[in-house]
Amino acid sequence: VSLSLHSKPKEAIFNAEDGYVKMFLRGRPIPMFVPDAVVATYSLDTKLELPHKKLKLDWVYGYRGRDCRSNLFLLPTGEIVYFVAAVAVLYNVEEQRQRHYLGHTDDIKCLTVHPDMVTVATGQVAGTSKDSKALPPQVRIWDSVSLNTLHILGPGPFDRAVTCVGFSKSNGGGLLCAVDDSNDHVLSVWDWQKEQKLADVKCSNESVLAATFHPTEPSLLITCGKSHLHFWTLEGSSLSKRQGIFEKHEKPKYVLCVAFTENGDTVTGDSGGNLYIWGKGGNRICHAVPGAHEGGIFGLCVLRNGTILTGGGRDRRVVLWGRDYQKLQENEVRTGAKEPEGVSALGTTLCWGGPGPGWLLQGKARPSGSGPADPPLSHQGHTEELWGLATHPSLDQFLTCGQDKQVHLWSVASHQPLWSKGVEDATRSAGFHPNGLVLVVGTVTGRWLVLDTETRDLVAIHTDGGESISVVSFSPDGKYLALGSHDNFIYIYLVSEGGRKYGRVGRCSGHSSFITHLDWAFDSSCLVTNSGDYEILYWDPSTCRQITSVEAVRNQEWATATWCLHLGIWPEGADGTDINAVCRSHEGKLLASADDFGKVHLFSYPCCQPRAPSHTYSGHSSHVTNIAFLHDDSLLLSTGGVDTGVLQWRLV
Repeated sequence: VSLSLHSKPKEAIFNAEDGYVKMFLRGRPIPMFVPDAVVATYSLDTKLELPHKKLKLDWVYGYRGRDCRSNLFLLPTGEIVYFVAAVAVLYNVEEQRQRHYLGHTDDIKCLTVHPDMVTVATGQVAGTSKDSKALPPQVRIWDSVSLNTLHILGPGPFDRAVTCVGFSKSNGGGLLCAVDDSNDHVLSVWDWQKEQKLADVKCSNESVLAATFHPTEPSLLITCGKSHLHFWTLEGSSLSKRQGIFEKHEKPKYVLCVAFTENGDTVTGDSGGNLYIWGKGGNRICHAVPGAHEGGIFGLCVLRNGTILTGGGRDRRVVLWGRDYQKLQENEVRTGAKEPEGVSALGTTLCWGGPGPGWLLQGKARPSGSGPADPPLSHQGHTEELWGLATHPSLDQFLTCGQDKQVHLWSVASHQPLWSKGVEDATRSAGFHPNGLVLVVGTVTGRWLVLDTETRDLVAIHTDGGESISVVSFSPDGKYLALGSHDNFIYIYLVSEGGRKYGRVGRCSGHSSFITHLDWAFDSSCLVTNSGDYEILYWDPSTCRQITSVEAVRNQEWATATWCLHLGIWPEGADGTDINAVCRSHEGKLLASADDFGKVHLFSYPCCQPRAPSHTYSGHSSHVTNIAFLHDDSLLLSTGGVDTGVLQWRLV
């Protein structure tokens, strides 16, 4: 528990005689030296201005496919709606443009579109506010044209998260069903326009993957998930249940998806690869296609002409079935990258529509192909926690790398990876050589890789220590590479041949906690490091010795400013772990920070008075892990940890 919860945090102190400011994090004093030119005029009470620029969310990279189903819909406007982190994305394929609904406070977990094809409902997980208060889960109902919020269900009735939502399809779509993530996975039905709950019931003690109203029977709902398929009848304020009876057919471990034929039969796809048809209104199987896919059926949709499309996971196939459930056509989905273990090739949803003869949209944890030809779009992203981010020194490109062992070099213009590379270890950090021709990726095992920026070829591979390389940074003149490790050391290398050859100088020893941030002086003469216990130390790279003379570093100009100890960015009573990353703009007038509460902040730089004012932006879920300005300061990029999203903000 942070000390600030029990005692009033100590205010910062300015010692004019010795020219330093002392700030306190969790009661620990941290001295920071004021440059000689500023000491005479410095005051803790100087009021800082808001930054001269603001951020506008420009693009969201990625798609949440690893743990969500039925989360991709095509709107009549030609936009595809889906979600990443706390952002609902409306993506216009023809115009290559995104719009964003930003009403949520934490990760979105489910999405559905009203029969009017304009109104959208999205449900989110429980979050945490800045003052550590719980933000309960909620469902937000909004207009996909204006992006205005129409109604909010909750906070209060949902526990942990809302994992499924569905509008009624008859009676004007006046009802909405929702399932939460409590132990009993409570199913509730709402008059959403009045924001009134009509009924609720314990659905299952196992996970629920879908909840949907029958298209023509207004009082019939169906839920499916682990070891269950339930048919619910709504009568007044009560919901009564009939279980799906499998009789002589294989009972699957999971019923993964559900759809309806034109005559009202229910169709289910399951983890055993079986396609079962349940007669209208009944809970018994009237037709079965056992083994329709090898492995689970993850997507299912009925087309206007009554044919059915199914998408398989392990077998990577999309199959078209006739009204008599005979196979009409099948295509293998070509994927570019090797699928990581446990990720289905054809993941979470299938959706049909669009211009001309129609598009097949598939949602998957790593999308990269669709049907017989390559698709008009591909939204690639990371599938596990993401920390590594670096921007190219001169081009509109940036690099991300994460726990999923994937390294992506992105083009800002096309919003697509220029290349992707799978590596052997989970990755944690990255940095470009000043010439932009090579880059270094640090892994969680102490191994670090040098890659050619254009060809993605491995140039060199080294290992330092056995722990995570948390930060990698070249000196501005390109002569040195410094690597900060979780083993408390900084490793220094002499760099030659334009970043293709590395000779170890030594290691800097002196920190008593893991290295978090590292910055070089403009003239490459020294570096400053920051550790998990908030200590600031200075080093001579040629000897790996600590610089203890204050006068030697007090007036040093720094090429970057990623260390988190900028006095003004810390909210009152902050814990030292509340801010994960900081970045100064190249022109030196802005400072951005990434915090543990899903927020990106923009401050004026320098930021050396307590509690500086900032513009604050939402879009990520709880932890924003890294942040970086593009080389020309036109964009800011931020990475989410658990939400795996990359958000691109335009400076306006």
